[in-house]
Amino acid sequence: MTPSVAVFGAAGYTGALAARLVHRHPGLALAAVTARADAGTRLDDLYPHHRVPLTLEALELDCQADGLDAAIVAYPHGAAAELVAELRARGVGKVVDLSADFRLRDPAVYEQWYRPHPTPELIDEAVYGLPELYREQIRSAELIANPGCYPTATLLALAPLARAGLIADVVIDAKSGVSGAGRAATDKTHFVTVDENVSAYGVPRHRHTPEIEQELAALGAPVKVTFTPHLLPLDQGELVSCYVTLTDPDTPPAELEQRYQDEYAGEPFIELAQTPPGVRDVRETNICRISVHRDERTGRAIVFAAIDNLWKGAASAAVQNLNLMFGLPEGEGIAA
Repeated sequence: MTPSVAVFGAAGYTGALAARLVHRHPGLALAAVTARADAGTRLDDLYPHHRVPLTLEALELDCQADGLDAAIVAYPHGAAAELVAELRARGVGKVVDLSADFRLRDPAVYEQWYRPHPTPELIDEAVYGLPELYREQIRSAELIANPGCYPTATLLALAPLARAGLIADVVIDAKSGVSGAGRAATDKTHFVTVDENVSAYGVPRHRHTPEIEQELAALGAPVKVTFTPHLLPLDQGELVSCYVTLTDPDTPPAELEQRYQDEYAGEPFIELAQTPPGVRDVRETNICRISVHRDERTGRAIVFAAIDNLWKGAASAAVQNLNLMFGLPEGEGIAA
């Protein structure tokens, strides 16, 4: 029987794309899409290019959770946790949360960067949803904390160096299109502000910092990172440039390249490139394209990673996780 999936919060950019991917998925059935302000509107009227012929419904869990096999929750940070708890209490067996509510394993750290956690009792249940790092745990999980888009690109860029104990310090220069800020336009993401402009934001304290540090530490690199994101005049796409001070500055370039080849051999959604990638290289794909270089003069490693922030950074990654959770082919519905 085909698993039924609902997307809660499908009026936003990532929720709408998740609905599209589930709707077209050969092994999943899109059961419902919900929204608040846009309830009553057909999703293909709100986003014609997604071609999802379902009407956005107001949240009514008595009906929507009944018989539901899985849910993708595309709610804002803080609001998502309570809905996730309700879905789990009503017997929804598999939930993928796109917010930050279950990414941080320490509720005290979550409170420092967000607010007091509304459902701390569920934190230990969540698995960090980056398949390249936690594939086997994801297969048996019931609650997935989908990574942030910046941490996705950054961790995939740095994982081989972290596992090898080669990271003494790292500066992460990150750039993303305006869709990363969500659907609601503000003065900072308005076309007039963004066009012909590039600007840093979240300085010096961006919320993705503890997520990156947590996962680097889990990989064997307990470092404090410098992370600075920038807003680009693009609709979607993301590039991170990581400047790594190596614990062994004499590490040969060939050894660095070999570590990446060994780490990502057989990974279906990782591409290794000789030249630095651009965001067009991965647009509307679930692919992360990575390029590693060594600066002979400084002894630093420079690692670039490009993803589509709405796809690998959110919606298609959620579907990749659902595929693993249901025992489906990992690339089903998201592979080119």
